[in-house]
Amino acid sequence: MSSGSRLRHSLSWLAEHAERRRAAGLRRVLRARTPDEPVVDLAGNDYLGLSRDPRVVEGGVAALRAWGAGSTGSRLVTGTTTLHSELERELAGFCGFESALVFSSGYLANLGVLTALSGPDSLIVSDAANHASIVDACRLSRARIAVVPHNDIAAVDDVLDARAEQRALVVTDSVGSVDGDHAPLAALHRVTRARDAVLVVDEAHALGVCGPGGRGLLAETGLAGTGDVVATVTLSKALGSQGGAVLASVEVIEHLVDTARGFIFDTGLAPASVGSALMALRVLAGEPALPAAVLANALAIADVVGAPMPRSAVVPVVIGEAVAAYAAAERCLAGGLRVGCFRPPSVPVGTSRLRLTARANLGSDELALARAVLTEALGR
Repeated sequence: MSSGSRLRHSLSWLAEHAERRRAAGLRRVLRARTPDEPVVDLAGNDYLGLSRDPRVVEGGVAALRAWGAGSTGSRLVTGTTTLHSELERELAGFCGFESALVFSSGYLANLGVLTALSGPDSLIVSDAANHASIVDACRLSRARIAVVPHNDIAAVDDVLDARAEQRALVVTDSVGSVDGDHAPLAALHRVTRARDAVLVVDEAHALGVCGPGGRGLLAETGLAGTGDVVATVTLSKALGSQGGAVLASVEVIEHLVDTARGFIFDTGLAPASVGSALMALRVLAGEPALPAAVLANALAIADVVGAPMPRSAVVPVVIGEAVAAYAAAERCLAGGLRVGCFRPPSVPVGTSRLRLTARANLGSDELALARAVLTEALGR
């Protein structure tokens, strides 16, 4: 038997699994966008509409011209430019933390901080609704993992109270990536502090949308910069660029530089992405009304679909079965409206949904089209 035949035989199970996913409505399809497609986007995470803002684009172009296409190495070798350091200083200052460390993605930021601050002698208490990057970071941490019901403060307290480990982390999204709800951060912090644990908060969907001037929920609750609180953010949502960062005390950031494998062994974020993110942050700082525009448009979208008043850019519409949710999303696309379609494993079985996301720069014509298409596609 040739090596090619052996390979085909050893991977023959793939076709069966693919067919099972197709029958369950769980096949994924890559759709390539074009720069000028005539579709209104209620699916992306460009919450402030900055990804094509001329100022943000020029920030990336200027960095590209100055530094070249790539960072040329890991952050500890040649991958740290003065631009990276500038972004870290301004991001930390804007969000109210002592220090920041930029990673090449938000996924790696979560991976880096959770693995570096835990280990075999630690406990991580993780919210059941946490993002996949947090779930994967927990699995790789080698710590004992306790998954608690969503936003259940008593369950967090019970697990921390009963622990045998000296070190413990509690990790949560501040704004749910699927439902857009808020975590009870003040109550969580009271519990973690009382139990001598550290609170790690992923602010990916809060930065630029929630809190004073878009500084996030930690700033809103007065917890930004607190010594026993660590935050992660992404540069690829409200800031319209690419990358992620950890915000924390100087001591925590220094520890990550020494020990976070997702930082040490990864090529640094490309200068163009750094330049764009830095310019977007400056736009946000200079235009504090942008977050309110996001929430106003989210409210308009929620009114169309009969959803509760949103507290973030995310408006969920639960359909139920995956096949039905996918069909609804396809009807929307046929009408010129792109919406997110979240199916298992992103959400529990039987709760597949459309995920609608608002942008600060949605115009009245776009909102009118969204209203017409959603009303037709959902029968509402």
